[in-house]
Amino acid sequence: TRNPYMLDRSPCGSSSGSAVAVAANLCAAAIGTETDGSIVCPANANGIVGIKPTIGRVSRYGIIPIAHSQDTAGPMARTVRDAAILLNALCAYDSRDSITKLGNRKEIDYTRLLSTNGLQGKRIGVARNFFGFHERVDQLMENAIKLMKENGAVIIDPANIETKGKFGDAEFEVLLYEFKSDLNRYLRQANPSSGVQSLADLIRYNRKHRLKLMPYFLQEILEMAEKKGPLSEKKYRDALAKCRELSGKKGIDAVMDSHKLDAIIAPTGGPAWKIDLINGDHFGGGSSSMAAVSGYPSITVPNGFVHGLPVGISFFGRAFSEEILISIAYAYEQISRHRQKPSYKKVL
Repeated sequence: TRNPYMLDRSPCGSSSGSAVAVAANLCAAAIGTETDGSIVCPANANGIVGIKPTIGRVSRYGIIPIAHSQDTAGPMARTVRDAAILLNALCAYDSRDSITKLGNRKEIDYTRLLSTNGLQGKRIGVARNFFGFHERVDQLMENAIKLMKENGAVIIDPANIETKGKFGDAEFEVLLYEFKSDLNRYLRQANPSSGVQSLADLIRYNRKHRLKLMPYFLQEILEMAEKKGPLSEKKYRDALAKCRELSGKKGIDAVMDSHKLDAIIAPTGGPAWKIDLINGDHFGGGSSSMAAVSGYPSITVPNGFVHGLPVGISFFGRAFSEEILISIAYAYEQISRHRQKPSYKKVL
């Protein structure tokens, strides 16, 4: 997970633009970057709101790239309102990233539809095949479903996305190809005196300083990416097409068309876990990949606690459906009131 660039209530001076500075003064928020989970996952673990926008809403210019087909910036904030205010400032056409022509053909105020009645009549599908990795998380989801029903939502249960888990290898293939291509483009802009202007240069530098830079891990993924060819290769184009079809057309879009949905819900993830140098990562499960790979929007809001640790619920849907997702997420946030101020806890 990459660290967000924190924004606070002070004047932003040298920030990336006056609009972002204004947004920062209006709300307590940060800007995170995500390829697959790096906004919604830390938001889940920290009991805050995270919005991963549709690819094309927010410029990718200046982000250290992993994969251009999935990379985006987005808000991380205490509340849906704060996140919506910051998203207003982030969304704009940028001549340095032509994809923003797709998502910014009209100016949108994402705070316009914030209402406690946002669940009324909304058709919300329950993607139950993302459940099951944590019993207590499942119970919090059941509580959320009941609360949404009581507040006017039409719940379609189940509304499983049957392509879940069928494109992981293809996604990784795409990320390796795009990482090499995108990082090489990014590093060519670096100061030549750094001696690192390509992925190959970076790999050599890390090898030269291995004892200092890699005492606990190596750089296998960097080396795998370096072996890939150009983006014109059939293997890359086939993997990208598979990802887009299974996550989008045959994934999110198919379920939403079938049930005439406004949004899909799933647990964002489990309670925060430990990562150590011996056993590594203990990630249990989550739902970020479907929206990440398709490039579609996803919003996580606090959904309760497991032994004092926060967990979130995700609302995701079609491309460029941020308005309706924010409306639904805001209404749920207001009726559930799960967010708590951070505090020190006793270690179990």
